[in-house]
Amino acid sequence: MPSRDVPFPLFDADNHLYETEEALTKYLPEEYRGAIEYVQVRGRTKIAIRGQISEYIPNPTFEVVARPGAMEEYFRVGNPDGKDRRQIFGEPMKAIPAFREPGPRLKLMDELGIQRTLMFPTLASLIEERMRDDPELIHVVIHALNEWLHETWSFNYEDRIFTTPVITLPIVEKAIEELDWVVERGAKAILVRPAPVPGHGGSRSFGLPEFDPFWERVVESGVLVALHSSDSGYSRYANDWEGSKREFLPFAPDVFRMVAEWRPIQDSVAALVCHGALSRFPDLNIAVVENGASWVKPLLDTFADLYKKMPHQFLENPVEVVRRQVHISPFWEEDMAELSELIGVERVLFGSDYPHPEGLADPVTYIDELQGMTDEHKALIMGGNLARLMKA
Repeated sequence: MPSRDVPFPLFDADNHLYETEEALTKYLPEEYRGAIEYVQVRGRTKIAIRGQISEYIPNPTFEVVARPGAMEEYFRVGNPDGKDRRQIFGEPMKAIPAFREPGPRLKLMDELGIQRTLMFPTLASLIEERMRDDPELIHVVIHALNEWLHETWSFNYEDRIFTTPVITLPIVEKAIEELDWVVERGAKAILVRPAPVPGHGGSRSFGLPEFDPFWERVVESGVLVALHSSDSGYSRYANDWEGSKREFLPFAPDVFRMVAEWRPIQDSVAALVCHGALSRFPDLNIAVVENGASWVKPLLDTFADLYKKMPHQFLENPVEVVRRQVHISPFWEEDMAELSELIGVERVLFGSDYPHPEGLADPVTYIDELQGMTDEHKALIMGGNLARLMKA
């Protein structure tokens, strides 16, 4: 039974599945088999991308994982004792079927009191950055992952679990083809990496007119675009400061790199606004997931200042564009009321990040953070807004 009864249905904008070893390899064409391999390193299984071992996710098999909500105390009260990561995470657990399959997950959702959820892959976030110099390969690997996601989870499981296929954008025609493929199979939301789009001619913004045919098809299909936290490639800029060549390691704390932790999502939203995509497609809905909300006010303040000085450089008021089309799932420890004032309560989405350690062990407790808000607004944040966006 859920920890409490809530007088409205909960629609979680941020749940995760843990992939099996075959997720990226089962549907890879034979000629690409060597692109992704699992290898043994001192008795531990690691993932190798084109022969390069990645530590981005230390345990890519997810056989043993951190407990859901293991970091709640860390985010609630801080870390005054200076515990290391292992001490903060505590004892790990073996992955349970509910982390791997939709049937058991549905039963767990009933126990947690969650009616519906977006379901994001976890390992998928390492793919695009590590293949950025080979756009054709990115498209092949992403399609292989989407085939596995569809086979294992489906994109719409009993109108309650909406698994988000990944759409990569380097080759626009292939992106449209992939979008059509997932929509035909029931996808109601897609995951797009918040990062410059790689290509043979160099990276570029997905807000440029080059990508208009893709965004037009997104609007026609009615799917929600989720910009979920990922490896956006910004470690390259930190490496320039530190004189290193390290890959992005989300579980290795580095205070210098954390100073600009939310720069990728800020830049991504800014690109969609400044390069005009959201104005050219005013019905395009964006959900920013697992990127927090600390970046929102600085970006809106900057937009307001720029629009005051250079209105002719924008297609329309950029602040109003954000408030019209960008929906944000803040971290549970952030100020929901303040965010609601900034972008409107209709744009705020509940997301628990379950079962990740950074999220909530008991997702329904998110409602405890909505202090001082009306029941009507709580109902919107905890599910009504996402239900409207998903038309579900």
